[in-house]
Amino acid sequence: MARRALTTAVGLALLAPAGAALADHAATPQATDNGPAPAASASGAPQAVNLHSITVTAQKREQQVSDVPIAMSAYSGAFLKDMNIQNAQDLSDYVPGFNAELQSPNTPGYQIRGLTSDDTAATQTSRVSIFQDGVDISRLQGSNVAMFDMQRIEVLRGPQSTLFGRGAESGAISLIENKPVDATRAGYDLSLGNYQAMQFSGFANTPLSDNVFGRLAVYSATHEGYYENLSGGRLNGQNTVAIRPSLLFKLGDDSSITLIGNVQRDTPPGTDFHSRTIPNRYGSTDVWGPADLNRGKQLGIDRRLGGLTMLGDFKLNDDWRLTSITGYRHVDSAEKLDADGSPYDLVEIDTHVRSHQFSQEFRFNYDAGGALTAFGGLSYFQDDALEHVTIQYDESQFFPYVIVDGLPRFFPSGYVPGALLGQPTDLPVPYVQQLLRQQLAAFPQINPVASLLYSTPVPFNTNMSEGYADSSNTRALDAFADGTWHVTDRFDLTAGVRVSRERIRSGYQVYNTTVPGTLGFLGLNNGFMPVTPNDLFAPTNGKVTGQGSFTSVVGRLVGAWQVGDHVNAYASVARGRKPNVIQVSADGSETLPPEILLSAEAGVKGDAADGRFLYDVAVYRYRYSDFQSTIYQDARYIVRNAGRANAHGLEMSLQGKLSDHASLLFNYNYIHARFADTDKNGNPQQWAGNRLRLTPDNSASLALLWDIPMDGGRAFYVRPSYSWKSAVYFEDDNNPNYYQKAYGLLNLRLGMTFDRGAWDVGLWARNLTGEKYLLDAGNTGATFGLPTYIPGAPRTFGISLSGRF
Repeated sequence: MARRALTTAVGLALLAPAGAALADHAATPQATDNGPAPAASASGAPQAVNLHSITVTAQKREQQVSDVPIAMSAYSGAFLKDMNIQNAQDLSDYVPGFNAELQSPNTPGYQIRGLTSDDTAATQTSRVSIFQDGVDISRLQGSNVAMFDMQRIEVLRGPQSTLFGRGAESGAISLIENKPVDATRAGYDLSLGNYQAMQFSGFANTPLSDNVFGRLAVYSATHEGYYENLSGGRLNGQNTVAIRPSLLFKLGDDSSITLIGNVQRDTPPGTDFHSRTIPNRYGSTDVWGPADLNRGKQLGIDRRLGGLTMLGDFKLNDDWRLTSITGYRHVDSAEKLDADGSPYDLVEIDTHVRSHQFSQEFRFNYDAGGALTAFGGLSYFQDDALEHVTIQYDESQFFPYVIVDGLPRFFPSGYVPGALLGQPTDLPVPYVQQLLRQQLAAFPQINPVASLLYSTPVPFNTNMSEGYADSSNTRALDAFADGTWHVTDRFDLTAGVRVSRERIRSGYQVYNTTVPGTLGFLGLNNGFMPVTPNDLFAPTNGKVTGQGSFTSVVGRLVGAWQVGDHVNAYASVARGRKPNVIQVSADGSETLPPEILLSAEAGVKGDAADGRFLYDVAVYRYRYSDFQSTIYQDARYIVRNAGRANAHGLEMSLQGKLSDHASLLFNYNYIHARFADTDKNGNPQQWAGNRLRLTPDNSASLALLWDIPMDGGRAFYVRPSYSWKSAVYFEDDNNPNYYQKAYGLLNLRLGMTFDRGAWDVGLWARNLTGEKYLLDAGNTGATFGLPTYIPGAPRTFGISLSGRF
């Protein structure tokens, strides 16, 4: 079970990514379909360079990205295709301050400016909001969706609760998919690669009547898995199928209703939780070599996503518009994983998550062409989630690896209390370990401690199974307003506020083992208080619940200056919030205070050299209070109040036009994110001075987009890119065993376009140098003294073919 708590990293906005055709307003058919770019010359070669800013709707109205006083990046569907960007992890290479790790479809991790969202518990809310066509899809198990037939992606950094809702404490990612248009056209993209990789996406768009247009987009992606499992099958693979039908109904000249359906199913093989403690059957603990995970081909995920969205855009009069966003979403995801990363039956986990979500937003936009531009409205959010977790193990294997080997961890004083062993005095840990190993060697199926205490042989339970269920029911009603006052021709003042009223109910229930275990009397996972008949979980004797109602206020204040004809600057302060957590255990419930983020930011965006050079630079300072960090306790992940933390950073994005057919992109991100020395009461903090997890102090990326026009409407293109990150810790306690040193990845895409870009044949490669790196370390196994490590993808390569007609 790979959860990820939070971290702090920095970002900036890449202004208008160079690409064959930058996305414009949805009403533009060419941009909507990511079709052929305009001719750059008589040869008809597509342009690699287009330094005009992309149109975005981050502030709920259409603006050029260079005019938005927010640190943000916006990328067109054409740019995603040009750079072979297939998921959030690929995208993060081009967005300063944004990091993503995709262990599996079920457990993605998103981090913006150091705040990480990767906790899969039903009771947890995300720090990073993910929106799909205006609908919140932030629940972690359902947030990793296939990116196909995209119009554009917008990534906003910093608190965005005013614009994107209660969960956007550290930022928001907005996925805008192509909508139906009044045109008949179709297209496809096909890619084949090593590891038996195959990816296909296609779309067809057609008018159904004068005022009704339809679109159908499909997607399929598979590969066998990067790493062999000696116990059967492969690991870290993909098997995804998705379909998206949509209809657009025109209501007069300037109003419309759009219906969108999203269905996706993922059935990949298991995740490679690789042990460095227990070797595979060949004696190897090489993380990038063959794994040997128990249950073989049974490991894996079966995830089903379904959603229905209705978008209403209505012109009320020349000054007012009404937007309605209605969304229903369903997630059903089951996973089988080997949390100990070994061939032994030690920590085998099954999870099953179900959630149902409904949301409705009404927003009124006002723009009379005068000094005030504003929007305001109401939104309702309802989410019901249930997570079942079952842990299965063989006590005869669990006891020597977890209990005996783990005695120094359970008893850091170096002595085992004599009472646990029926002895009058405490005994040294090494002595007890030696004694127990001798007993196990002679009688491997007998629990030596229980037999000693009960004066009779007590056999291990070789098929121990116990578990729990977490549940959460959330109801939230928001009122929001945001307005920009154009004080002068060159100075704007923007203020926004969102007031939320939430009702949260959390539940927790332990499901006891049907055959009693023989280790629960030790209470090693419960402060030495017995948990019989279980070994790990203290019985709840039914469902324990907790509930509460909360009110929050978040907002922003922004000043924006047009310094000159080619320079825009801004400064902002904002307040973000992660909602209260109602945490339930066998002992009852407790309510943790909301995590509060106070942000101050300043930035400048502009162009120089007659528009051949674009820049976007931002600096910021963060102060966190009641920082919510995730730890493993009592055999489950819980949230603790880690006190205060601080961060400051610099984000820089540069884009230069080297020639009429070549451009260079460069992003740099610096962040200094640390836990404060003292809490709000002046008391020393446990993790004082530690880095926030998964937060590289420095990161950078560089990309070249170069087209070489040829006769007959053909062009040759080259797209090399390189991304680099400094070292990170995988846990907030900065355990040096869970650490990734600095590394960089080189990617390449090259090929030929025909018929002015209508057809494309290419070659691609990722991680061209075969860099070995980790996606995660520690994980659930670490809490049992069996840490696991998840290797990143090796070198991959293949061919691609695409067409538009």
